[in-house]
Amino acid sequence: MAVPQAPEQFGTWVRRFHPAPDSAVRLVCLPHAGGASSFYFPLSRALPPTVDVLAVQYPGRQDRRHEPSIDSLPELADRIFEVIRHLDDRPLALFGHSMGAAVAYEIALRMQDAGLPAPVRFFASGRRAPSRDRHEGLDLASDAQLMAEVRKLGGPHAAMLADPEFMDMIMPAIRSDYRAVARYRCEPGRSLECPVTILTGDSDPRVSIDEATAWEEHTTGRTELQVFPGGHFFLADESARVSGLLADRLTRRNVGARHELTYPR
Repeated sequence: MAVPQAPEQFGTWVRRFHPAPDSAVRLVCLPHAGGASSFYFPLSRALPPTVDVLAVQYPGRQDRRHEPSIDSLPELADRIFEVIRHLDDRPLALFGHSMGAAVAYEIALRMQDAGLPAPVRFFASGRRAPSRDRHEGLDLASDAQLMAEVRKLGGPHAAMLADPEFMDMIMPAIRSDYRAVARYRCEPGRSLECPVTILTGDSDPRVSIDEATAWEEHTTGRTELQVFPGGHFFLADESARVSGLLADRLTRRNVGARHELTYPR
């Protein structure tokens, strides 16, 4: 799959796989640890043209692999915020998966601090709430231990993990991202001012239902919990349901709407 050129205003930071010039809302998507913008290509393709999907490309991977990775989550959020802060011509929503959810949370706080409109909706996927810190020591793990963790979680490139050349290529970004996650601590007492949709897999080894639900403590808006079958990368197996959920929440009638917190049966 060829990576499209980013518009000049985005520099090297953002990919727009399916331009939607007449969209009603923009959705900025933040990848997981070790992930890249291409992770969101299927989601971008599945969503209707009423949603303009912008997938963030972190440094240190794919076409940015020769750039140094950023191992500070707040610094990463600062850099991305400066790129997207001027997107004020239509409502903006944020979607982050795993590490990307923490990055998106920090970006939303920066939007508030700058006096910008809050995101119309924040989608926190596959990540425990910032207040539910759990030090796992993976930032100090060996390459073999990190690879065992990546294999355990699965993901879009699980079949390629046996290729030493592929592993050598992605290991620096994975290690940097895990270091950023391990060092991250949210600022106590801060809250978002937008509705939050929480997405999680019912058998995710890294996120319990209680840890996911705790996102409700980080916003003054209403929250809803959507539990899908699967593990950490439930997005891949449940792509149709996930894209349907996002399309529904980002329609004109639901942008910014408040939903009650719902629990799985």
